[in-house]
Amino acid sequence: MRTLGTIAAVAAVIAGAAACSSPSSSSTATVPAAPVALPTCTVEDVRVAGEIGSKPTITVPDTCRPAAELLSKDLVVGSGAEVVPGSTVDTHYDLVTWSDKKELDASWLKGKTFALEDVGNAPVIDGWNEGVIGMREGGRRLLVIPPDKGYGQGGRGIAPNETLVFVVDAVSVQA
Repeated sequence: MRTLGTIAAVAAVIAGAAACSSPSSSSTATVPAAPVALPTCTVEDVRVAGEIGSKPTITVPDTCRPAAELLSKDLVVGSGAEVVPGSTVDTHYDLVTWSDKKELDASWLKGKTFALEDVGNAPVIDGWNEGVIGMREGGRRLLVIPPDKGYGQGGRGIAPNETLVFVVDAVSVQA
């Protein structure tokens, strides 16, 4: 009896090992690939087409993630007065949201400029108050605004923690 039990136990171990390691097994376990972390975008990764004074086209990339800090780039350097804290700036702008890459708002669609009064303390998002300082009248600037300088947890139709992409034209600047 004891021999029979030992033989049965050994046979069970061998059968179990063979089932686990059989190279002819038709089912293979697939391990999900770890998500690939995208690199952080720079301001150079966002594409803007169109001439100053006309509505731009903004293309947000899929190949990188938005930066955590405010990014800006002068697309056209103006030759007029400089925007300084306290200035009033008449602007044209276009806004695209990063996550869905859709245009959300544009002053060109409204047919009038947007007056930004008391730059630095204006009743707008921090990304604008900080991002337009240093622009010159006649200039165009790209702003990539992280959530903490935008709408944060959301508001005014903006999704929570959304990165905002603006193209801003400084139409006129008054000190």
